[in-house]
Amino acid sequence: MRILVTGNCGYIGSLLTPALEQAGHEVVGMDTSLYRGSVFGEHHTHVPTLEMDIRDVQRQDLAGIDSVIHLAGLSNDPLGAYRPELTDAINHRAAVHLARLAKDAGAKRFLFASSCSNYGAAGDEFLDEGSPFRPVTPYGKSKADTEFALSTLADDEFSPTYLRASTAYGVSPLLRFDLVLNNLVAWAYATARVHLKSDGTPWRPIVHIRDIALAYVVAAAAPREIIHDRAFNVGSTAENYRISELAKIVSDAVPGSVVEYAPDAGPDKRCYRVDCNRIARELPGFKPQWTARRGVMELLDAFRAVGITLEDVEGARYSRITHIRQLIEQNALSDELRWIDEPRRTAS
Repeated sequence: MRILVTGNCGYIGSLLTPALEQAGHEVVGMDTSLYRGSVFGEHHTHVPTLEMDIRDVQRQDLAGIDSVIHLAGLSNDPLGAYRPELTDAINHRAAVHLARLAKDAGAKRFLFASSCSNYGAAGDEFLDEGSPFRPVTPYGKSKADTEFALSTLADDEFSPTYLRASTAYGVSPLLRFDLVLNNLVAWAYATARVHLKSDGTPWRPIVHIRDIALAYVVAAAAPREIIHDRAFNVGSTAENYRISELAKIVSDAVPGSVVEYAPDAGPDKRCYRVDCNRIARELPGFKPQWTARRGVMELLDAFRAVGITLEDVEGARYSRITHIRQLIEQNALSDELRWIDEPRRTAS
């Protein structure tokens, strides 16, 4: 199968691309390379990649594509809140435009990187794929709006699928410290403090990025009737934690570290627990390999190997919103998040 992966040079895409190749697929990438300065270790884009903004995609860019895995977009709540109208333009409207073009060009499947952020302010009850959406951020709203719009495109020839990932963590060539478990471990290693920015009470489902990649590999090959116009919570039901529980796991793993709360730490409206039984039952090839405790040790080993500092943790290199703001201040990127004086480039 010839698969287009948008965002193939990102946090998840850089691991998903080789996983798809290992499964026997031909992979083509599409990425605007906003985070090419955020490499952790070595990263080599070894698949043909169209370096372009998804807002600019045209039908001919999708010629010969059997399936699309759409990861590209503004990737978390702080970045999504930077300019909500831009989040809608990129995460929602551009995604739907891409899907329409893919369908018109003959692609049969469209796997959308949705999010459990759709559930938003949900409380303590477990949520399955039929639970109502209550997004509390522009990022969450953009994902929910896109799901609704993609569903209208579903027919006998085109199958959208919505993979609602739990909060991601884990080591990647395009590392991020603006994810809760990554951030807690990084702070603990760099400062011996497990630094909580909320009161620790919210629930979060978490999932390792290699398990997210596995979900896409399995869904891409699944029978059409299983994935057609359907959503899957991606993760493991057992991997739902309060933020304070994650902090305790981290402090237990990092010698001499203590849990501390930021002076302005308070409640977080984003609170949800998810039921992942559907994906376990209906996509049996998806067998998550990672737990929070194992992930903490992977992160800790990686941070020890390079000796990260607090400046690394809080700086622009590994935080999406801070990185974007820096590029804008350097006049490398416009307010519309487009490269300035840089033409569209095709790599092979």
